[in-house]
Amino acid sequence: MMMKSMLKLIRRSLLLLLISMFLLLIFNGVFFISVTASHNSGGSIWTAAETVADSLSPSSDGLRLSEEGRKTLKEYGAWAILIEDKSGNTIWESDNLPEEIPDHYSAAEIARAVNGYICDYPTSFSRKGDHLLILGLPKTGYWKLMWPAFDYNFIANLPKLLLIGLLCNLGIVSLIYFLASSGIFRSVKPILKGIQDLPEGKEVYVRERGLLSELASSINQSAEKLRSQEHSLKKKETARANWIAGVSHDIRTPLSMIMGYAGQLEEDAALSGSQRQKAAVIRRQSEKIRDLVSDLNLASRLEYNMQPLHLEICNLVAIARQASVDFINNDIEGRYPIRWLTKDSLSSCLVRGDSSLLQRAVANVVQNSMNHNDNGCRIDITVEKSGSWGIIRVDDNGAGVEDWQLDKLRNTPHYMVCDENTGPQRHGLGLLIVRQILEAHHGNASFDHSKEGGFSVLMKLPLADSADKRN
Repeated sequence: MMMKSMLKLIRRSLLLLLISMFLLLIFNGVFFISVTASHNSGGSIWTAAETVADSLSPSSDGLRLSEEGRKTLKEYGAWAILIEDKSGNTIWESDNLPEEIPDHYSAAEIARAVNGYICDYPTSFSRKGDHLLILGLPKTGYWKLMWPAFDYNFIANLPKLLLIGLLCNLGIVSLIYFLASSGIFRSVKPILKGIQDLPEGKEVYVRERGLLSELASSINQSAEKLRSQEHSLKKKETARANWIAGVSHDIRTPLSMIMGYAGQLEEDAALSGSQRQKAAVIRRQSEKIRDLVSDLNLASRLEYNMQPLHLEICNLVAIARQASVDFINNDIEGRYPIRWLTKDSLSSCLVRGDSSLLQRAVANVVQNSMNHNDNGCRIDITVEKSGSWGIIRVDDNGAGVEDWQLDKLRNTPHYMVCDENTGPQRHGLGLLIVRQILEAHHGNASFDHSKEGGFSVLMKLPLADSADKRN
């Protein structure tokens, strides 16, 4: 997981680098073209020379420059001379000709003038008949490349050389990027691992050095705080479980005495019928308290994983049948008949679990139907297989529950496991223990209306083969 995060970070950083270089290249190209276009007047000064040449016309006293020619010279801050073809002498000059400009040129001087400069003045030229017109520009106005000659092979291979240069630049920039960012990646790796280990409860310590030392320090502080909170929580849970176990143990002895004496009074013939009946009520209520204390202790141990599971291969059919037989034998008045609806073809439904706890879960569901139907009800027990699950279904045709009660039963936490509020909570330990036992076996319990309007509990457990695969 951490390696994937690192690779993702590297990919994103590399992609960002490539996109940045591509955009930078485009920007530089556009910028270079725009700047070059705005400052490149090479074409315009040659046009200006042609304009001045065309503006010269013969007159009675020699050559005369038209108004358009004078505007052109003024616009460029330029001067102009006309050199005779055969003699090299200046046969016409503009009014603003600098004093240092010579009036005679040899062939070599003409060649230098047309290629570059006259007395450090950059020049352009144009033909005027057989003569040569030279346009002189301000010294700081333009810069001319006087020897623009390149090897032909260089020009032919220029695209390849540009590509090689681009790739080299890309490689150098990438190398600089990876060297500069390697420290960040080395700092990020332990931090990512620390963040990944935090929710898993592992020991976390990140060395506080490098660029991200402050973040590493924050992670270490968070890890220390979580360890402290976890230790405190475990102490509270252990104290709560020990307290419940201690109270359960302390209640057991006086409760046994109450039940024993109540049983004796119930069977004492010397007492009146009403007195014996009151003694019977005391005995039955004491038995309920005993069962409640037992359930409270078991729920606490299951909640804090203190109840050891004696896992073995057990048969859900046998477990459900034994729970049914126990209740049938105890129902002397026959107010809660149990109907066995498991198919005869299903002789075994093997799961890996604690048979005593699973039998306790079935017994709690049956007892729940009895507790909430004082006038009696029929209880149906079905064992079946569905895919990779073994299922025990317990339905009754009793009074059932309202929809709001069912929603509360499904969603409202029990007081044993509620840590968020002290408001309305679901009471009754029987069904909580059923759910806890099923969850301890990687199964689940669900509650619903039965087909006959009563209450239905569905208990699902992974079959032995599926449980082995999970482990």
